Amino acid sequence: MLNLDQLAAFVSVVDLGSFTAAADKVGLTQPAVSLQVKLLEQRLGVKLIERVGRRAQPSPAGLDLLHHARHIIECCSLAEDAMTPFREGSVGRVRIGSGGTASIHLLPRAIAMAKKRMPDLEIIVRIGNIDEILRDLETNALDLAVVALPAAGRSLEVEAFHEDELLAVAPKGSVMPDGGPDVEFMKDKTLLLYEGGNTRRATNEWFEAGGVRPEPAMEFGSVEAIKELVAAGLGWSILPDMALRRDKSDLLVTSPLRPRLVRQLGIVLRRDKHLTKGLREIMKSLREFQASDHTV
Repeated sequence: MLNLDQLAAFVSVVDLGSFTAAADKVGLTQPAVSLQVKLLEQRLGVKLIERVGRRAQPSPAGLDLLHHARHIIECCSLAEDAMTPFREGSVGRVRIGSGGTASIHLLPRAIAMAKKRMPDLEIIVRIGNIDEILRDLETNALDLAVVALPAAGRSLEVEAFHEDELLAVAPKGSVMPDGGPDVEFMKDKTLLLYEGGNTRRATNEWFEAGGVRPEPAMEFGSVEAIKELVAAGLGWSILPDMALRRDKSDLLVTSPLRPRLVRQLGIVLRRDKHLTKGLREIMKSLREFQASDHTV
């Protein structure tokens, strides 16, 4: 491979016509610059510099190399300049994996916070089930995950950052019992439940703690679809509070369960993950979301 320092020394000697002047320009000794050019000549197998009187001039081979050397040095300089914003932390890319609910009702606010501080930060959000997301995280196809806990993996680090209560959800006009519906009340309802993941696992455990195994009439992979069906009067559900705050309030009735059911959301990343400025900003924004959510 061609050595960039050797090419730069060669160009400096040609431009200045002197090994000594080239050495002064690059901050080396004259013998060091001479050695750089000699090693380049040995690498290419041709004479590159000829002395005409006291002036160093390019040989015919050197003249031909000069154009390529300038182009190589210019390209390397442009490549180095392109890295400056990343080194200074003004740009970057963060790939986030998340479930559907968090990607709709949590991540947009956190991303907006991060973008205010880093406008040029590129953010990619991939939606999937928790197993897919954690697998991509471990293979470094994702930088960070926001998922309902628990999340396990030998190489993963988990930080719980947000609590989200699961609520009973019913069509408009439905009557909720004082203190909220318990398992006995809910077991006789037509249930429309989320089909998998930790949210469904928590729901099943809530029923089973009351001695009931839930038997939903329908299961869906979308919280938004369940909200539409409940609003249409087709059944009751148990859904995350964050998915119920901003819409359907005129078509749905909600209530805490008895006993209350709370899920935790976590920030998950590889233990050995290099924390770029962009990644740190996203994590900071997620923590700020939790803090601001408590003040609402």
